[in-house]
Amino acid sequence: MKKIILIFLCTIGLSANAQVTTLTLKDAVNYALQNKADAKKAKLDVENSEYQIQEVRSRALPQISANGNLTHNPILQTSVIDGGSFGQPGTTIQANFGQKWTSGAGVSLTQALFDQSVFTGLKAAKSTRQFYQINDQLTEEQIIERVANNYYQVYVQRQKLILLDSNYVNTTKVRDIIKGQFDNGLAKKIDLDRVNVKLSNISTQRQQILNAVQLQENALKFYMGMPMETQIEIPQSEFEVTPAALSEAPNTANRTEYLLLKKQEELLVFQKKSVEAEYYPTLSLSAGYNYIGQGPEIPLFAKPADGVYWSDYASVGLNLKVPIFTGFGTRAKVRQADVKIRSLQENIKDTQLSLDLEYKNATTQIQNSLITIENQKENMTLAEEILNNTKNNYLQGLASLTDLLDAENASIEAQNNYTAAILDYKLAEVALIKSKGELKTLIK
Repeated sequence: MKKIILIFLCTIGLSANAQVTTLTLKDAVNYALQNKADAKKAKLDVENSEYQIQEVRSRALPQISANGNLTHNPILQTSVIDGGSFGQPGTTIQANFGQKWTSGAGVSLTQALFDQSVFTGLKAAKSTRQFYQINDQLTEEQIIERVANNYYQVYVQRQKLILLDSNYVNTTKVRDIIKGQFDNGLAKKIDLDRVNVKLSNISTQRQQILNAVQLQENALKFYMGMPMETQIEIPQSEFEVTPAALSEAPNTANRTEYLLLKKQEELLVFQKKSVEAEYYPTLSLSAGYNYIGQGPEIPLFAKPADGVYWSDYASVGLNLKVPIFTGFGTRAKVRQADVKIRSLQENIKDTQLSLDLEYKNATTQIQNSLITIENQKENMTLAEEILNNTKNNYLQGLASLTDLLDAENASIEAQNNYTAAILDYKLAEVALIKSKGELKTLIK
């Protein structure tokens, strides 16, 4: 007995130490936007886009590099020259040119003066930044939608658990009454057995619902980026049904999904222009300054007295490249880019239809859910009244146990249907807010 009491006290202590986090929908969404990996990665993509832009801009800036070398020639190349150049006509002279050791250092510069692909890349830089910013917004909206849907589903599972617990308590009271009647010879054993079977079934259902609650809470924590061991509590006020305003159909051109596709189309146009830039000539400036040392010894730190001589030289030039024929390769790449644009335009049209469909379906579901909630609320009230009357009749011997159990089952079913109707409404409400492009209002 002492061991049992000790275990019970330890359990109470652990429960008391466990911190319970009360989560409103706003809290859950804000937590997810700050902690979910998808949100963090989207913001990293925005940051990375700035570095991509810097990379493109670097192509328009001077490219400066330094170089150095040290070369040893164990065997010098022999060249054959005409002896007439040296006052010995009709003879051939073999001579070795160069030195055993050569060392050099220098700096070079190249600057693009005209490159159409660079100019196109600079124009596309702003669109690239905007693309990732819109993608960040879309990621946040997707996170908000997933968290909101799972948040409401956790509530429904918990309501089912509360309902089963209440039903278990009520059925236990009926069992106690029947047991007292049975002990006094006023009830049959089969009636007591039937109630015990129902209690056993409720216990089994409760375990199943308890497991479903845990799974749904884990899913919510995952979509929030919250540690699984965190205990959460959802306020009842989050599930009040307030009829949503059904305004005129929203403009799909303002939806984030549509804006992202349009920005992607803009980038594909720039990509096509970048390929077309291969038809244009390119002009660049190049310059270099070098210092070279040659001699029979390692030129480093050597002097003319050692046979090593150092000299410098410089060059400045313009480089022009004019494409004439590329085997129709450039034309093929341009056509491929054009096909990508046309394919995306078809996706945009299909997305517009999909967004319109979302709004129509959401408004229809909202209206149906409101009607269903009203009907189920009336059914729940009626079922509760029937159950109370049946209980009184049973206690007075005017109703059978079968009637009582049927009334309890009908009451439970009515309450479950009402809870499911609220969930359908809340999910439709989230869909409607999404279809209007107003998911961010859930965090305000």
